[in-house]
Amino acid sequence: MKNVTVVKSNKVVEAGYRLTLNEQRLVLACIAQIKKGQSLSTDDRFTISASEFSDMFDVPIERSYGDLQMIADKLYERSVTIDDPDPQVPNSTYIRTRWITSIKYVPRDGKVVLRFAPDIIPYISMLEAEFTRYSLAAVSDMNSIYGIRFYELLMQWGRFGERVLEIDELKAMLGLEGRYKAIKDFKLRVIDPALKDINQYSDLTASYDQRKSGRRVSHIIFRFQPKGYDKKLPAKITKKLIEQHARPGESYKQVELRLKAAN
Repeated sequence: MKNVTVVKSNKVVEAGYRLTLNEQRLVLACIAQIKKGQSLSTDDRFTISASEFSDMFDVPIERSYGDLQMIADKLYERSVTIDDPDPQVPNSTYIRTRWITSIKYVPRDGKVVLRFAPDIIPYISMLEAEFTRYSLAAVSDMNSIYGIRFYELLMQWGRFGERVLEIDELKAMLGLEGRYKAIKDFKLRVIDPALKDINQYSDLTASYDQRKSGRRVSHIIFRFQPKGYDKKLPAKITKKLIEQHARPGESYKQVELRLKAAN
């Protein structure tokens, strides 16, 4: 069950939201059910049973029942803010939507059934433009609320390299505006646990540094690469390799030149 793929629009990867670890797990498990090129509607229902949840995320089956019931009680209230101006509403700068329109827990069968909200569907269905793709197995064992989010932000940028994120922007993505004003607290409570999860459970190795503007730490610099990466790419830069390492907005040729330079 872990050998399934999650595909998200990059706009959702960078969106502002905060979900519990188990809520993230359920959303990803449902997204992984969407077939490539599948067109979704608001009538499509996604079902996850306690046994499937247990298998996917290595949690005891007895606990899975309670986890799913708790998710069903809370997930409906969660929202996501996506920076995506609507061409039909020229003056808009973002859209805020619920993740789902309905969810129910079926105690007799030990499962949840949900439907995604209309405004989130375009970002998880029939993706043709910029998106991030990864295996659910890479995040299924993570324990940090933020491990999955950080992993997605790194994978969005390709499987190796460097990504610089402004701290206030990063906090907005994580739904942490106004919190952890001391950088040491932000690193201790958010960044360090997330990278510990990435390094322990995912297929990446990651580290970070910080950049100051004056006396204030203003940016976090993430450096990452696949586990076992020997700093040498295959001699032949294939289309598949380019797709794996593409960054948002890069053309095919730009990715090819960057990979050749890395060699």
